[in-house]
Amino acid sequence: MLNRFIAALAAIVTLGAALAASAQEKVSIAALRFVSSAPIFIALEKGYFKEQGLEVELKFFDAAQPIAVAVAAGDAELGITGLTGGFFNLAGKGAIRIIAAQSREEPGYDFVAYIASRKAFDAGFTDPGKFPGKSIAITQTGSTFHYMLGLLAEKRGFKLTDVTLKPLQSIANVTAALKGEQVDGALLPANNAYTAEKDGFGKIIGWVHQETPWQLGALFAGNRVIEQRRVMVEKFVAAYLKACADYGEAFLQRDSSGKRVFGDKAEALIPIIQKYVEPKPSADQVKASASYIDPQGRLLVRNIYEQVAWYQAQGMVARDADAAKMLDLSFVKDHLDPPKR
Repeated sequence: MLNRFIAALAAIVTLGAALAASAQEKVSIAALRFVSSAPIFIALEKGYFKEQGLEVELKFFDAAQPIAVAVAAGDAELGITGLTGGFFNLAGKGAIRIIAAQSREEPGYDFVAYIASRKAFDAGFTDPGKFPGKSIAITQTGSTFHYMLGLLAEKRGFKLTDVTLKPLQSIANVTAALKGEQVDGALLPANNAYTAEKDGFGKIIGWVHQETPWQLGALFAGNRVIEQRRVMVEKFVAAYLKACADYGEAFLQRDSSGKRVFGDKAEALIPIIQKYVEPKPSADQVKASASYIDPQGRLLVRNIYEQVAWYQAQGMVARDADAAKMLDLSFVKDHLDPPKR
């Protein structure tokens, strides 16, 4: 009798677990395997999405612009990556909207490096001001790397047209071109840049945050998803912000002298990041390439407007595209630096 009772109880527990699992609302997010995607990995591994009743599927891509396309097409409900000309084109047509911040180029936090091939460095390509006349690998025309070079050109006083850009579609292809000395240089995320320098085929000549800080990445969603599944998006953002706070406590701390410090909280999160990032970084590489992500998910709003204006000036985004309509600032409180109306 007792055995039957135990068996019945076990069956009830199993059924309850199955029903709870089936009650999880499914949602997918498109992302890159970069350290800058860390809050998504943290929220997934620490169960923050499950706490919100969400079953999250990660869909990985090799460049930022395909992520925007995937979200606009409905192949993923949300996306997290850098903002590109392709993104702003789709957002300008009402397909996607920015809802929270991801990474930004903030002084003191290495994220994207200017890197020279070993041969070009030995020939004098040793400074970010020496880009004119060089062939430079980027992922795509209109990518964040394209924009970063545009900002650098404006600051350093050279013409972007004096640089031969080589769009190669993915970070892997950019790295291969640099390694094969098919280009003079490239822009690469920190983890990839450190690998290139360690392996001897590249030399870091500067960091974007030292030259032109800006709001590089964002969390965004399809407009239809926001309109039809708003509660789900709110739950997703709540879990995401919880992970952003964890990330900030672990990777954004400094001592009294301003030096970055990493304690037990960082050590606990590093294996989570290593699980998803490619190429797999060492613990030291994770620490060194942990870019700045606002712990509250707040955007530098004015900078979004500036990005749209730059892409419009390059003829990559329609002149009538309205940056205000590309944003839904209602999911996160107290965004930073809003433009004056």
